[in-house]
Amino acid sequence: MAKAWTPTEEFHVTRTSVACYRIPLPTVLTDSTHGEMPDFELITVCIVDEDGIEGVGYTYTVGHGGLSVLTLLEHDVLPLLDGEDLSQIQNIWDKTWSHLHWIGRGGVLAFAMAAVDIALWDLKAKRENLPLWQLLRREFADTSFWGGTCVFRDDAKVKAYAGGIDLMLPLDDLLAQTQRNLDNGFRAIKMKVGRDDLNEDVERISAMRKFLGDGFPLMVDANMRWSVERAIDSAKAFADSGLVWLEEPIAPDDFAGHRKVLECGGIPISAGENLHTVMEFEHLLSAGGVSFAEPDVANIGGVTAWMQVASMAAKSGLPVTSHGVHDLHVHLLAASPNASFLEVHGFGLEPFLADPLRIVDGWATAPNRPGHGVEFDWSALNALSESMN
Repeated sequence: MAKAWTPTEEFHVTRTSVACYRIPLPTVLTDSTHGEMPDFELITVCIVDEDGIEGVGYTYTVGHGGLSVLTLLEHDVLPLLDGEDLSQIQNIWDKTWSHLHWIGRGGVLAFAMAAVDIALWDLKAKRENLPLWQLLRREFADTSFWGGTCVFRDDAKVKAYAGGIDLMLPLDDLLAQTQRNLDNGFRAIKMKVGRDDLNEDVERISAMRKFLGDGFPLMVDANMRWSVERAIDSAKAFADSGLVWLEEPIAPDDFAGHRKVLECGGIPISAGENLHTVMEFEHLLSAGGVSFAEPDVANIGGVTAWMQVASMAAKSGLPVTSHGVHDLHVHLLAASPNASFLEVHGFGLEPFLADPLRIVDGWATAPNRPGHGVEFDWSALNALSESMN
């Protein structure tokens, strides 16, 4: 039985701030849906309570729409915090969802809600003087939330993989990138697929398998590129490569199609990074169309919604994985008894962080600092913003 605890006393907002930064990537990234990505947008939210404690939240885009998220935050989302007890995060989430459902139910609102929700969880954990992963284990300790017995690791370690955004890299460059990832401590790799010629995907996967060796965890990601029929053909063509999963083979909301690809393709399916509501995940799971649930905390509405998806996956007997935002997801996976792999993404926040996540022999460890532990170099971010104006 979980140890009893006393709920946090009320605390309230005294001031907020928001910002949007365009961050150039060290290398132009490419996948089958977004094409070339030279930069991304980081949208930040800071919430300060009456004791001067600050919670920091953030979300991102792949280069478009950041100012829309910023405007929605400033004019419609953050004003809803006035007078609210900030310790009641679920209530605030529900209030925001209800108040803005007409223009929300996913989309831009989900990104805005995520940034605020992450900031609130950070603030609450800091007030408790706990790392976020420990707070979440306590808050969601009831076994009914997970559908039965929940057993956590004794530590906050999570298996990690390097998520390459590398569809158009020449093969030699792809293998060189993989060697760098191995040298940096990764013991699992994901590569992009979805070239026009399926034979090229097969050849690249075969070369990667030969390079990594049999049994080494290898995933592939199609970024919604295919029709159901092409996805099935591709999965069958990849079947002998020993893949952990095929990610996002088709349109994200074709739930029946996911089940067909899973049943006919012969490879486990990971999906969900482009779903923006808990209800969408419920449909995907109910359809039996996924082997690994893959919510993204930055676009599904934050920690509150992400944990609900992890719970639904656990009740379906499925593992949960993550998409991007690894400095936050490492906490969420450490607080989920059905955690699988943490994706460590290629987006370049590291130059703007005081203490970037480290990978040691295939594992990431959630920090023990109070809150989520993500400390931005605001001076560097503001200087970047000024240099790009």
